Amino acid sequence: MTAPALTFGEVTDQPLDLAAHEAAVADPRAGAVVSFQGVVRDHDHGRVVTRLEYEGHPSAERILREVAAEIAADPEVYAVAVSHRVGPLEIGEVALVAAVSTAHRAAAFAACARLVDEAKARLPIWKHQLFADGTEEWVNCP
Repeated sequence: MTAPALTFGEVTDQPLDLAAHEAAVADPRAGAVVSFQGVVRDHDHGRVVTRLEYEGHPSAERILREVAAEIAADPEVYAVAVSHRVGPLEIGEVALVAAVSTAHRAAAFAACARLVDEAKARLPIWKHQLFADGTEEWVNCP
């Protein structure tokens, strides 16, 4: 019998560490570790972004852990680690890190993509973008 998948989920105002997430999902059975970093870019829909801020609902970490647990429930997944940053972020800083380990690469790519997609769809975290022209916009607000 195989051990249950390890899951880690965190919402934090501290910088995110890709290597720490990859290490968290390390497993001697794993032939694949796939990771993803969501990085703050300098543009959005043709407008120049100068910086942004993420705000999260108090339930955000619980929901992120639920998403991680759902992905980890896949029998092909050995471990899942995911974190989302809140607070002010500059261009080039990492807003989301995800890592997944499985026996084979196809399953790891698919699981990591599901993890990122589900986190993006379900997390009550809102992005406040500030643009070079002095305008601003809230994204993903209910």
